[in-house]
Amino acid sequence: MRGFDASEFQSRTERAQQRMAQAGLSALLLTTEPEIRYFTGYLTRFWESPTRPWYLIVPATGKPIAVIPSIGAALMATTWIEDIRTWSAPDLTDDGVSLLADALCEACPMDAVIGLPDGHETHVRMPLANLHRLQDRLGARRLGGDDGILRALRMVKSTDEITKIETACAIGGRAFHRVPEIAGEGVALDEVFRRFQMLCLEEGADWVPYLAGGAEQGGYADVISPASPSALVPGDVLMLDTGLVWDGYFCDYDRNWSVGQAAPQVRDAHATLVEASDAAFEIARPGATAADLFNVMNAILSRNSEDTGAGRLGHGLGMSLTEWPSLIPTDHTVLEPGMVLTLEPGIAVGDKILVHEENIVITEGAPRFISARTGPELPQI
Repeated sequence: MRGFDASEFQSRTERAQQRMAQAGLSALLLTTEPEIRYFTGYLTRFWESPTRPWYLIVPATGKPIAVIPSIGAALMATTWIEDIRTWSAPDLTDDGVSLLADALCEACPMDAVIGLPDGHETHVRMPLANLHRLQDRLGARRLGGDDGILRALRMVKSTDEITKIETACAIGGRAFHRVPEIAGEGVALDEVFRRFQMLCLEEGADWVPYLAGGAEQGGYADVISPASPSALVPGDVLMLDTGLVWDGYFCDYDRNWSVGQAAPQVRDAHATLVEASDAAFEIARPGATAADLFNVMNAILSRNSEDTGAGRLGHGLGMSLTEWPSLIPTDHTVLEPGMVLTLEPGIAVGDKILVHEENIVITEGAPRFISARTGPELPQI
């Protein structure tokens, strides 16, 4: 099913308001695409334009209030939001600040603390000068942090959210299955990238905002560089890592292939990666921590290899390509049912690396793969 019933957004809002009351917050002020969409269902790619700011107020009680450019009013009116306040944007003298300040003053008492997400992986999407102007217009009301409310809410997904991520994963799986149709000796890597995005769209993706990978002899130097026009040759390891979107939710996993026969050390490295992700999968149960998953993977990866310098071995997944938590040794986030994670071990092979990634969901008992788990054997094209 596309979208959500209004009950989903009502439940999210009520959970936020319960946490707001505990934290002493009179409202949340949200400015970024996933935050606003989380409470409204407002899905558009118009966020690609940096020209216009967008605001959503979650008050202490009742429905959220949208304060948005007039160009977005018609789409916002199709959501469950009823209070939609607009201005003609861009306005070089008062780009929504007065309208936003009036709405916050109406919703909040004089001594209010208004929370903005302020932790790791957050930002405020409005000009700094306008943020200062807003604070000035709020009087004694104070802008502060959100006490981690948005992070906590978004980290644990509903059943319907997980279904959307699973759908994205299935689309990615069908596209990965077809890679031998588009890749092989003599085909340029940048052409493989273009054709793979086409496969994702053919298999049902709404769009493909993220595609990374590489192809070099015995591995690849990194996993974030743009694709080069170099042709694939025997001995190359091709990796594609896709973050495609279906109905506003991402998948994020990769697959590796050997062009021709792979060297023994490459085959062994790939098998070690799968062993590491399987080991993390086995302990990914409620009560374990993000650090626990990192440590079990790192113990396997470091047996015969050096650190790849990636910084983490997985992360959360959902409305954004990467979400909280991070699988690092200092992130002690406790796993809960409903969390969706990537397991992303990497390993050095000489002066190159290999990376393997799967997507899983935490349940009340054993975890569940939502990407189609691959085996230890490195496939050949």
